[in-house]
Amino acid sequence: MNVHPGFLAKRRKPAFKLPPGSCDAHCHVFGPGDKFPYAPQRRYTPQDAPKEMLAALHAHLGVDRAVIVQASCHGTDNAAMLDCIASDPKRYRGVAIVDDSFTDPDFDKLHAGGVRGVRFNFVKHLGGAPDMAVFNRVIGRIKGRGWHVVLHVDAPDIVPLSGMIRKLPLPFVIDHMGRVPSSAGVDQPPLRALTELSRLENCWIKVCGSERISMPPYAAAVPIARALVEAAPSRVLWGTDFPHPNATHEADEADLVDLVPQFAAPPPLQRSLLVDNPARLYGFG
Repeated sequence: MNVHPGFLAKRRKPAFKLPPGSCDAHCHVFGPGDKFPYAPQRRYTPQDAPKEMLAALHAHLGVDRAVIVQASCHGTDNAAMLDCIASDPKRYRGVAIVDDSFTDPDFDKLHAGGVRGVRFNFVKHLGGAPDMAVFNRVIGRIKGRGWHVVLHVDAPDIVPLSGMIRKLPLPFVIDHMGRVPSSAGVDQPPLRALTELSRLENCWIKVCGSERISMPPYAAAVPIARALVEAAPSRVLWGTDFPHPNATHEADEADLVDLVPQFAAPPPLQRSLLVDNPARLYGFG
């Protein structure tokens, strides 16, 4: 499949040069729908954004590794994500969406395909909290595999969910800075709760989603991300969230790359965020 020639035309080159081995720890592939159909019960239908488009973007930005996160529009059919990983298995890892119909052989197949975690959505516009009985059964199935669970939550739910999250018997990753509103500043209860969680040794947080909590040039997101990076510098991850499903505006990923030195000024901290932390969690090279 050829990438549309206009795809990169509107995207500038970032000013910040990503260090070798940098990882986009949160991105998606969508379709193409004629090959990898979208889930019948999906809450949204994205434009196709196949693996070729993702690879072209990463070459443009200078990204060397990536974690393909299964999005809810594909449901528990992880085929598009696995197909992308198979195209370059040393470079890619994945996070799947599963339910309790998955058997041990199913999980073995996912692991062999480069999957290292599962994702659960708790956000209201994607259907709200999962069936917690299913959630707990899946956690029980994966906790001995060296995998983690990714939690996509809304800011108002961080405090109510904190008790459950603290009891998780495996590493967990909070998506998109918990979607805390940048307008509420660094002293808001959801961010305080997130910072408290970050002190747990099994807590990881993605400082991605600046385009979800602020508008270009995303300066309002910087204090939020910086607070989380400073709270747990060895357990933070960065990503583009390409192609930005359900976005309020069209983001240029170069703007998101150029936030990195504002999140983490010293080069050793940048390397932790971009290279060392994702390599440790996902087993890169």
